[in-house]
Amino acid sequence: MFNHPKGLYVLFFTEMWERFSFYGMKALLIFFLTKHHFFTDGEANHIIGNYAALVYALPVIGGFLADRYLGYRKAVTFGAILILAGQFGMAYKGHQAITNGTELIQDNIAIQSMFFSLALIIAGVGFLKANISSIVGCLYKKDDPKKDSGFTIFYMGINLGSALATALCGYVGETYGWEYGFGLAGIGMLLGLSTFLIFKKHLMGYAEPPDQQKLNEKTILLLPREWAIYAGGAASVFIIWQLVQYHAIVGVLLVITSLTLIGLLGYFILSQCTKDERGRMLVLLILTFSSIVFWSLFEQEFTSLNLFADRVVNRSIGGQEIKASTLLSLNPVFIILLAPVFAWLWIRLNRIGLEPNTPVKFSLGIIFAGLSFGAIVAGCMAAQYSSKVSLGWLVLSYLLLTTGEICLSPVGLSAVTKLSADKIVGVMMGTWFLATAASEYIAALLANLADLGSVSSSFVLSNAIRQYSDLYLKLMIIGLIAGILLLILSPFLKKHMHGIH
Repeated sequence: MFNHPKGLYVLFFTEMWERFSFYGMKALLIFFLTKHHFFTDGEANHIIGNYAALVYALPVIGGFLADRYLGYRKAVTFGAILILAGQFGMAYKGHQAITNGTELIQDNIAIQSMFFSLALIIAGVGFLKANISSIVGCLYKKDDPKKDSGFTIFYMGINLGSALATALCGYVGETYGWEYGFGLAGIGMLLGLSTFLIFKKHLMGYAEPPDQQKLNEKTILLLPREWAIYAGGAASVFIIWQLVQYHAIVGVLLVITSLTLIGLLGYFILSQCTKDERGRMLVLLILTFSSIVFWSLFEQEFTSLNLFADRVVNRSIGGQEIKASTLLSLNPVFIILLAPVFAWLWIRLNRIGLEPNTPVKFSLGIIFAGLSFGAIVAGCMAAQYSSKVSLGWLVLSYLLLTTGEICLSPVGLSAVTKLSADKIVGVMMGTWFLATAASEYIAALLANLADLGSVSSSFVLSNAIRQYSDLYLKLMIIGLIAGILLLILSPFLKKHMHGIH
């Protein structure tokens, strides 16, 4: 199909089901925290920020272990098993929180079980996320013009899983019970793991360990290196279990990890790269940093935008009210519709010499993200800050945000494999996700600018709309300024890509 390798479609369906489980759980999480356990908006935003930051930070380690020892197939398989355990663990909801006067009574055992389940998922994604994307890059030659198209198709699989998850898990969880929504997400991961194991032969050996002999060597733990890595991964869950509960510590670790990685990459670029490789790596790092702006805006959809939709948007259609979590399916549905168009468009423009280069695509993505929040501000103004916001404004916002995402994200994954030095593709893919981790942390801080407190307390609609509008006006300005600056820099960046488009 479309002259792409069969392995692409194995990865398409594997990632589709893995993302079904990931986004199905994530769509429910903000409401599970605020409506079931009665965390305040700020506390819930911090938990989601911690969770998402760690989810995207750990692929740096997972990418290194796969590049050096495990190979991509073994890393993806182990990660999927951990995720599966965590997703089913989320199905234990415990008792509903209650208030007794000013006292809040929560089920602390259930809360700790939730944090441990999140830790399992975080560790699992660390082994899986960067490495499954790296396999996609391995299926193509470095200068293959179909590579961008292949990543766009792969990205469509991610969003097909996301669309199904947010529609099904969101509806089931909010309608029939949190445990059923989370359990359905676990079934998705089971299907993803099964697909990968059954059809792995179509990966054509690209995902195997670089040196099986190294994996069999005994370590200081008296275990073969492969099993020592698995034991270390399992042990890391207990550390992550504690980290996910403390926002400040996660922030400090992100700063330390980022600075360390920048230093190591700087040393590698100066000492082991050719002149052309140095230029490309510099461009890749600039693009990676610019992606932080985009994802800080984009990830509002799982925190402030989700709560905005639940609290101040008129979600009634034909007398039926749509569940707020199911509105998250707008983003992946738009991507499913637009991804084939963009996959064709990039190839078509490439043939006639008019395809925008990667930095221009990045700048367009950030600009569209900024405009998406402008649509929300316009909706708040149209409601005159006194009545609920029309659903149409939220739909327009998601359409603009989706356009930005499809300009930047699949192209970003492709840029990593095209611009990175061959020896550290996995690490650079992990670095891309580390930038996303920083974005998740920043996104939580931004979302707290519209903190309305606890769901157990009432709020004034007009005040809520003004708080959300003030936040989204700031985000619009940030997106437009950052996108325009990157667009101005794009000729300089193109020059240092040395022939890579």
